[in-house]
Amino acid sequence: MDQQQIEMMQQMQDQQAAGPGPLFWIIYLAFIGLTIAGLWKTFAKAGQPGWAAIVPFYNIYVMTQIVGRPAWWVVLALLPCVNIIALFIIGIDMAKSFGKGTGFGIGLALLGPVFYAILGFGDAQYQGPAASGGGMAAA
Repeated sequence: MDQQQIEMMQQMQDQQAAGPGPLFWIIYLAFIGLTIAGLWKTFAKAGQPGWAAIVPFYNIYVMTQIVGRPAWWVVLALLPCVNIIALFIIGIDMAKSFGKGTGFGIGLALLGPVFYAILGFGDAQYQGPAASGGGMAAA
């Protein structure tokens, strides 16, 4: 390798060590802000405290209360692999609790920040827990 290639490799290593630039952090903070704002407004529409959106684990508990699932669903939402299914079901129940369809619920599960912002800032009204009666126990 000649000197120019070595200098170029050193420059690339220096850039990687520097970490993400300011544009990344601006986009990242905007994304986090959109997520929190959407969840906050959704929780408030459902009569729950909006600040619960920023408390880890408690926000999942509040979601289970909004959709009418039992509290032990928080455990399902935290178990690896099982959480994917549980969060899809909670998303679908959340959509139905606000008068939306299954497709919107899948959107909540896959693109939560966008769909929770639509739910929170849109004209959807909370209609009560979609899974009332304890979810699977009522089936």
